[in-house]
Amino acid sequence: MTSSPSPGTPQTANPFAAPAPALTFERLLLVGTGALHAWQLPTWVSWLRMTYPRLGLRTVITRSAERFVTRQTLTALGGRETLVDEWPPDTDTGAGAGALHVELAQWADAVLVYPATVNFISRYATGMADTPVLLALQCLQAPVAVAPCLPPGADRSETVRTHLATLSAQKNVVVVPTVPGRSVTTGRDDARVPPPMPAVVEQLQARHTALRTEAA
Repeated sequence: MTSSPSPGTPQTANPFAAPAPALTFERLLLVGTGALHAWQLPTWVSWLRMTYPRLGLRTVITRSAERFVTRQTLTALGGRETLVDEWPPDTDTGAGAGALHVELAQWADAVLVYPATVNFISRYATGMADTPVLLALQCLQAPVAVAPCLPPGADRSETVRTHLATLSAQKNVVVVPTVPGRSVTTGRDDARVPPPMPAVVEQLQARHTALRTEAA
């Protein structure tokens, strides 16, 4: 929640100058969590739609992400309703095929969590399934790219490192390496933030290719 791009880092280089990777998946579920970098999601949703006009794109954000970006903006740019990662009132999480977690897990060819907070990473790594997205992630075999956004010092936390290692050990998950970022709180380049979306998509595509090759 406390970081912004650091001047002179890859995050501030022109991300649109790099060639976009070709995709072999058709449907992408984009999940935004409550880190400051969620403010970049409108830019990246627009980039995804312009770069991959045939890509099916669905966006879900956590309630905490709404502090930095609105569903209305993402819906307008993405062309499809952006959902909040919470159970509708009176929903039975064990419901049948019409349940949101089942729908998301069966729909997605690939999943991208951008940005991923320490809280989300920890819940995902420890098997928590108390929201539709987290339950869907525990149920699918599709490739998942997790792009962490870490406040100052979190990258040195043994707990955070353990959770990132747990996710990295899953064959369908790739944890995208962070880049240095300026902490809004400290004013120093001591945060770790996601790289630009093209770099993340490239790693997601590589994991998708590896999984298809293994299954062949």
